[in-house]
Amino acid sequence: MPNNNHKNKLPHYDDFLLSIGANNYSKETLYNYERDLDTFALFLTYEMSNLSFEDINKQTIEQYKAYLNSNDRRTAAGKMAKQDLSSGSINRTLTSLRRFLAYLIDMDYSAPIPPGSIKLLRMERKHPQVSELEELKKLIESPMEFEKDKIVALRNRAALETLFASGMRISELVNLKIVQLDKSGRIFIQGKGRKQRFIYLTERAKRHIENYLKERSDDFPFLFIPNRGRNVSDKNKHISTNYLQMKIKKYRELLGINIPTSAHSLRHGFATYLAEQGANPAAIQILLGHESLDTTTRYVHASDKFAESTHKKFHPLK
Repeated sequence: MPNNNHKNKLPHYDDFLLSIGANNYSKETLYNYERDLDTFALFLTYEMSNLSFEDINKQTIEQYKAYLNSNDRRTAAGKMAKQDLSSGSINRTLTSLRRFLAYLIDMDYSAPIPPGSIKLLRMERKHPQVSELEELKKLIESPMEFEKDKIVALRNRAALETLFASGMRISELVNLKIVQLDKSGRIFIQGKGRKQRFIYLTERAKRHIENYLKERSDDFPFLFIPNRGRNVSDKNKHISTNYLQMKIKKYRELLGINIPTSAHSLRHGFATYLAEQGANPAAIQILLGHESLDTTTRYVHASDKFAESTHKKFHPLK
């Protein structure tokens, strides 16, 4: 098992991470940078025979890309990887290295190669899959059928309804606090990258949240809290993203839904079906909290039905 000595491969490693934290980036962003740089340091140590950081070149980066694309690689924790990395994950890792090199240059330290010499992978274009609306509806309603404990059923029902009603991320959902709710159904949240925005609940979602809260007799601040386990008495705990993802997977399997479905699928479905109804992409961008409209427009094109109806409506030769 590798020790932390591999981190010494990267000059000013700790100063860089301190800079990320000092510039008000989230803990998750800081963790991602640390993990990605550790992966590169391990690569230099174990795959490049203790190659010095000062001696890396463009060829080293190409070898690193091949390494990330292979199954014979180590995780940041030093263990052998068990899963393939997607192009997006590889590009995130390369972008972290770019940012580190840019930091060295900004601080007038020596950098062996310019950040721009690290070229990202071409992203594979996948046709997004979204379950039919009726399938998503059954999934959202399924806790009332499959959960024997009433409060768990009400909680999970409200959580899934809220995800689909608002298009929020699962990390944003589990961090919701009761004080953020009001009768209007408009909730002010701080999302990914500390960006702030409003999300909106449907009347259905508001009703199911109310049904769940009526069964609560505690004064805990979080909206969705554990019902059992070691955190059940800790008022500062909320349900985990892993728990909710596991439940969604279980419900999908019990319902026989073939298309892989996750919490992100509900967010994806929210955007897709809004687009299918003719919603403005710029409005969907605001609702999802996307920085770029390019990220949002893929949802507009994700629905085959939307594409078909557009073709029939607007093609000049009927």
